[in-house]
Parts: sequence; structure tokens; C-alpha cells
Amino acid sequence: MIEKEVTVTIKEGLHAKPAGELVQNLGRFTSDVEFKFENRSYNAKSMLGLMGASIREGQILTVRVDGPDEEEAFEWLKTFI
Repeated sequence: MIEKEVTVTIKEGLHAKPAGELVQNLGRFTSDVEFKFENRSYNAKSMLGLMGASIREGQILTVRVDGPDEEEAFEWLKTFI
């Protein structure tokens, strides 16, 4: 399991378009991916969950990735977000 803090660098945060791209690309990985933000947890593979999180540029997320391809999934996520 990987658990690290990541700062959101996506301009304007995870609004519909980047959230959709994130969910689609994370679907390639079998590992579970979760964001912890403001004392709540969100499934990073769920569009509905991400839209409810209102994640903005500059905010810090704790990212937890757990599974057989966790390192590849985390590296992709780190460069995307």
C-alpha cells in the first residue's frame, strides 16, 4: 500500500472534464485508489464521488493506492494531478 500527500496542480481543480479523465485512466489499474480530503474519503475511481469532493487547485490530498499495480497507478496519478 502507498499512502502519500499530493498537491493538486490541475488548473481550476477536479471539475467535470479532468475528473472524467482521471476516472477513465484509473480504470486501467486494478489497484484501489482513494483520496482523503477534509476528514472524508473518496473513491478516486468514482466520477460521482469526485464531483462531490470539490477538490481545487493547490489543495493537498492524501492519496492511498492499494493493489498489485499500486506503484504504476500512483506514478500516473502523481503526474496527472
